[in-house]
Amino acid sequence: MTGSEQSNSQQHSVAIVGGSGYAGGEFLRLALGHPYLNVTQVTSERSAGQPVALVHPNLRGRTNLKFRKAAELEEADILVLALPHGSAAQRIAEFEGKARVIVDLSADFRIKDPELYRQYYGEDHPTPERLNEWVYGNPELHREELRGATRIACAGCFATSVILPLYPLLKLGVLLPKDIIATGLVGSSAAGASPTEASHHPERAGSLRVYKPVGHRHTAEAIQELPGRFPLHLTAISTPRVRGILTTIQAWIPDGYSDRDVWAAYREVYASEPFIRIVKVARGIHRYPDPMLLDGTNYCDLGFEMDVDTGRVVLMSAIDNLVKGTAGHAVQSLNIAHGWPETCGLDFAGLHPA
Repeated sequence: MTGSEQSNSQQHSVAIVGGSGYAGGEFLRLALGHPYLNVTQVTSERSAGQPVALVHPNLRGRTNLKFRKAAELEEADILVLALPHGSAAQRIAEFEGKARVIVDLSADFRIKDPELYRQYYGEDHPTPERLNEWVYGNPELHREELRGATRIACAGCFATSVILPLYPLLKLGVLLPKDIIATGLVGSSAAGASPTEASHHPERAGSLRVYKPVGHRHTAEAIQELPGRFPLHLTAISTPRVRGILTTIQAWIPDGYSDRDVWAAYREVYASEPFIRIVKVARGIHRYPDPMLLDGTNYCDLGFEMDVDTGRVVLMSAIDNLVKGTAGHAVQSLNIAHGWPETCGLDFAGLHPA
């Protein structure tokens, strides 16, 4: 074993900033089962001094860590930032002194173009000169850039559910460069752990509420990452589910193309991907992607159906927004960056029935 291989196989200390939220808690859950990650610190301003398992009861018996304030943060090998939007970018100089590798779970460093950021976030980026230092944490698209990366900006959940089904088809010219319309049914955990009037149980339970018909911020990520230029329209709908996103996408294929071309594109681009599954079967009740089957997993299930009379193709994707849409992206990206097996800590297969 070389010195580099020995270093990669050793445990790396991890500090999680903002670990009382859903994204930070999910990364902690995955990291506690990872052979090369050793979580040594978890911060929370509102829960400082309390046991981590008091806030994340699913971790009872898995960790004896207590939350501390961010001001008490010590150095670690890896720093994971699970902070509200804008916080990481404003404090990045402070955090850079704490770890060689930094992973940001927020949207602060995902967008490379400051003008695109301003268009969708309605403000100037506080550190635009730092944007190109970060690798966009979507392993299926940026595996090579992630190798050895020390700054990882994990992809957004709705963006992931749009990008992964579209990328192979646009890359290989299977779709026409015309209006593409994506509608996402999103679980409540995507809104974060801080309660709001809209997340109040009597208002949310049983509701299917359109909360972002146009101008969704994750459109910026899809524009940045998808090949070509074409009108892209995203609409988000809140659902009573806690986890998961089911996205359907309306697009059109050129004359003479068929579902065989869609199959071929997915197989060519995703054949070796450990967490992409094509779900399109002729029998049974689970013929298409269903986020219920993916709770807690790092899979993205893709499906499609053709309307041969019109040339319309309906693409479908399902993910767990907290795993493949957030913390799972982070762990998978770290695995690649450090040369560990890509599936380390991510082998949970899901539940059925759930």
